[in-house]
Amino acid sequence: MAISGSGSDSLVVRQLPYSLEAEQAVLGAIILDSEKINELAGHITSEDFFVEKHAKIYDAAYELFIANSHIDPVTLLDMLVKKDVYSQEAGNAYIRQLAENTPSISNVLDYARIVHDKALLRRLIKVSEEISESAYSQAEDTQFILDSAEQKVFSLTQGFVTQDFSHIKDIIKDYYGVLQTITTDKNASRGIPTNYSSLDNILVGMAPSDLIIIGGRPGMGKTSFTMNIATNVAKYSKKAVAIFSLEMSKLQIVERMLSGEARIDSYKLHTGEIEEEDFNSLAQAAIALSQTDLYVDDSSGITVSGMRSKLRRIENLGLVAIDYLQLMHSDKRIDNRVLEIGDITRSLKIMAKDLNVPVLVCTQLSRSPEKRTGGNESKKPQLSDLRDSGSIEQDADVVLMLYRDGYYNEDPEAQNRAECLVAKNRHGSTGTISLGWEGRFTRFVDIEKRYEDN
Repeated sequence: MAISGSGSDSLVVRQLPYSLEAEQAVLGAIILDSEKINELAGHITSEDFFVEKHAKIYDAAYELFIANSHIDPVTLLDMLVKKDVYSQEAGNAYIRQLAENTPSISNVLDYARIVHDKALLRRLIKVSEEISESAYSQAEDTQFILDSAEQKVFSLTQGFVTQDFSHIKDIIKDYYGVLQTITTDKNASRGIPTNYSSLDNILVGMAPSDLIIIGGRPGMGKTSFTMNIATNVAKYSKKAVAIFSLEMSKLQIVERMLSGEARIDSYKLHTGEIEEEDFNSLAQAAIALSQTDLYVDDSSGITVSGMRSKLRRIENLGLVAIDYLQLMHSDKRIDNRVLEIGDITRSLKIMAKDLNVPVLVCTQLSRSPEKRTGGNESKKPQLSDLRDSGSIEQDADVVLMLYRDGYYNEDPEAQNRAECLVAKNRHGSTGTISLGWEGRFTRFVDIEKRYEDN
């Protein structure tokens, strides 16, 4: 209950939002049909209930469900008595009341939505009070307070709520909802595919909240590979893709994309020496790309908080691509570049988690590969070659490294080959995959796909 006053003689008592009828209807539907609790997974939690005893009844019902026990008035009452929530007599009367007063069990998701919406309003009130207190205290930098306020409100809109520790039984409830989904849809457990089949077999797609690093020496094609993946995701997943290009202009990025999609020599596009037969391919590629939700931002010197602020306004976001890490700056004043890079990668990982999308970041490698002796094989990149900070390896969920033997070898056949080294994979195995490299079109292809196209 909240109390506010506009003057010393005037007090207004305001009740926190909740719906007693909707809470009772949700519980009554579960009592009448125990299978309904399975439908509620992912739509509501016990924390959404305003009435404390309602939350405890829901918890007891879910505990029976997890134990594979049937939920009915008798088993539920027994559980509530054991937990000292109700006495035998009072519990029996209230359970009977819940069952008798439920309008329709078929509308249980509608009742759950009302309960959840009221809970969101209560959380919004709490967050507003926290923001107000932070602004009054002036204990932090103004920009920090603004960013924090925006993050708190954004978290509510995305269904993320800052809370205390979660008990294992509550996490198991959430897992049952996930398990039900992936049992009926095997692809639900896979991340967003890169559409490079060999790479997807190792990564099982790019998982939401993953920070994925793509490293390579200059000329290896890390920007091209990143743009290829971004284009693939936009075309095939039907999700929005946001690209932050800190090195190249948005026109240069689009030129590369059109070159790869239309299979027109990038030099021709750059110089305008396009032949008559190329215009049809260019038009088809332009139409295909225009139908995707690809967004390009070429702001220089943008910070992670600046990116996050822009990304929150994009609906159905599926992937964020950044080119490249060493051109970014921290939101804080940090004189040491190694520490600054560490702060950036930590912030990028937090951003990926908050937005629940994979974040793909290009990064430079040190000159160590060129200095190693022992032939071209020794020049393949290693995790230790990550430039500027060990935190890149630490914060990344996946580290991919590109290597093209043709960069060091004049053999014509070597010019068309590339390798992607999965140097780190938090979710599974590592390994090396072979790719085709079409330098004229600035694009990487699956080996099988390259032969099909030819």
